[in-house]
Amino acid sequence: MDETGKCILPHHHSKNEESVIGRIPDIATIQAVSDAMKQLGDPSRLRIFWILCHTEECVINLAAAMQMSSPAVSHHLRLLKGAGLIVSRRMGKEMYYRAADSDLAQKFHHMVEEVAKISCPDRAEPQKP
Repeated sequence: MDETGKCILPHHHSKNEESVIGRIPDIATIQAVSDAMKQLGDPSRLRIFWILCHTEECVINLAAAMQMSSPAVSHHLRLLKGAGLIVSRRMGKEMYYRAADSDLAQKFHHMVEEVAKISCPDRAEPQKP
């Protein structure tokens, strides 16, 4: 960068390279997206995340739905929560989990549904016999 804040590139390859370089997201944003993508790269975590985008659930119910042990589900939940994709709340002795109300979680939710060609349960079309 020069003293005016303009990016100085050693080689020019296209007309829009300065526009592209000027729009590179900051390191913290890229790190958050990268962390979320790593967590959603696991099929079990991706399924858990998708479920939690549509309903709030406890570990026991998630374990039953996923046909996994509660400790295994708890491990996945801890990683999803660490990536900022889900949140939890305590009610008595039980913890309940749901997708975070964040732009990142919403965008990943919609991306999963678009790529997998599935619809939100509340927007699902009736299945044909």
